[in-house]
Amino acid sequence: MLAVQCENICKTFKKRKVTALKDIDFWVEKGEIFGIIGPNGSGKSTLVRILSTLLIPDSGKAMIFGLDVVREPLKVRRMINRVSVDAAFFKRLSAWENLRYAARLYGIPKKEARLKNLEILEALGFDKKRIDEPLEELSRGMQQKVAIARALFTSPILLLLDEPTTGLDPRSKKEVQDFILDIMHKTDISVLLTTHDMNEADALCNRIAIIDQGRFVALDRPNELKSDCQASNLEMVFMQTTGKE
Repeated sequence: MLAVQCENICKTFKKRKVTALKDIDFWVEKGEIFGIIGPNGSGKSTLVRILSTLLIPDSGKAMIFGLDVVREPLKVRRMINRVSVDAAFFKRLSAWENLRYAARLYGIPKKEARLKNLEILEALGFDKKRIDEPLEELSRGMQQKVAIARALFTSPILLLLDEPTTGLDPRSKKEVQDFILDIMHKTDISVLLTTHDMNEADALCNRIAIIDQGRFVALDRPNELKSDCQASNLEMVFMQTTGKE
C-alpha cells in the first residue's frame, strides 16, 4: 500500500486570489523519503497542510495509507505527525512540559514518554540537562529538535517534515539529517520532506519533486533529474526547470 497518493489536487485561496496548487499528482511509497523543493510561495506548505488534514482541497483526492484525508481525518491523524519550520509551543513552559502535554493527548504514560523523548533528543544532539528549561530560553535549533522529538515519540508511520532544518546552524542541521536517515534504516516510517536546501534534498531523498507556482515541473530520482538536465547538482536542475535562482 502506498504511504501517500494524491490525484489532481487543486487549492485556491479566494480571499487572496492566490492559486496555491494546480493538479498535483504523485505518490509516496512505504519506507521512502520523498522530497519537494521549490521557492517561497510555491505551494509546498499548502500541500503538507492538506495531507495533515489542516486544509481541505478544492478538488482532487489525497490518501494516506488508503484513507481519504477529507473523509477520514481522525484515522489519518493517528498515522501521521508533522514538523513545520515554525513549530508551535507554549514558550514559557519547559521542553519537557511541552512534550508531556503532547504525551497526555496521545495517552502515553509519563515515565514512558520521558524516557522515549530523552532517547530521541540525545540522538539529535540535545543536551538532556536542558529539558526542564523554558523553551523561550533555548536556541532556535534546540526548539526545533524538541519539535522533532514531539513528532516522533508517538511512533507515526508517516512523518511530514515542512522545512525542518530551515534556520538551523550547520551542526544542528547535520544532526537532524543524520537522525532522519537513522530512523529510516531502523523503521518502516515514510517521510515527506519539503526543503529549500538542495544538498539536503540530494542527500536524503529517494525521489524529488520540484514545485513552482503550484505545479510540479519535474519529478524523479535525484540522479535522473541531474542527468535529464545535464546538470552537476540539483541547484542547476532547479534553475533550469523553474527559471529561478
